[in-house]
Amino acid sequence: MLSFRAVTFNFFFYVLSAIYSIVLTPVYALPRRFTVAIMRGWSKGTILLLRIFANTRYEIRGLENLPEGACLIACKHQSLWDTMVFNAITRDPAIVMKKELLSIPYYGWYSAKAGMIAVDREAGSASLRKMFNAAKEALTDNRPIIIFPEGTRIAPGEHEELKPGVAAIYNHLKVPCIPVAVNSGLYWPARSQEHHAGTIIIEFLPAIEPGLKRRPFLAELDSRMNTATDKLMLEAIETLPADAVPEGLPEKLANRSENKAQ
Repeated sequence: MLSFRAVTFNFFFYVLSAIYSIVLTPVYALPRRFTVAIMRGWSKGTILLLRIFANTRYEIRGLENLPEGACLIACKHQSLWDTMVFNAITRDPAIVMKKELLSIPYYGWYSAKAGMIAVDREAGSASLRKMFNAAKEALTDNRPIIIFPEGTRIAPGEHEELKPGVAAIYNHLKVPCIPVAVNSGLYWPARSQEHHAGTIIIEFLPAIEPGLKRRPFLAELDSRMNTATDKLMLEAIETLPADAVPEGLPEKLANRSENKAQ
């Protein structure tokens, strides 16, 4: 049974989404910058609703590692929150997303108009070329490129093999890559209507400089991103109520930490 705070947040979240997606539809016909502003407003509004009704706040760490403007950001993906926060805290982000998401009414349409980078995993090299061109254009426009290298939302404590797209952009455009760790899945779990009080932490790590080959780059990104994410989750579960912590997660994180220390 959903908690009262979750029911309240979900109600106002859907109301806010309806306002931004339906009532503001005429803005879609205006220049792209207006669509970007709508997505930024919706993201900031959702984050505000989380704070008011679910008592879920957020903290940003490592901002000194985040350059202004164009860069490549590779983020762990645990929650819907991850896709929203970059619209709220970065200027005009170009988020790499699955092509099928563009078919979602309103959200997909706004994403396409805002200049997000769609990837068709079934199209092979043709899709890669389109992704390269879109990423290069985003960098030229001084926009940060946001990619979730595991390709989908991952449950807290789980790791997935990184998809090759992040290495392709890194090597093709020869730009530094900033790994990002989050513990958002403990507060807004994927595919769940429940939300937990506390502080989501998003941490920008030191950049991986350009020049690494594909395999060493992916290994370095995987290690940095997942190690930092594990630490953030260990920190979070010390304050979360027991029923908000996935079963077996503390032991899994502790064992992984011990193995890395050996």
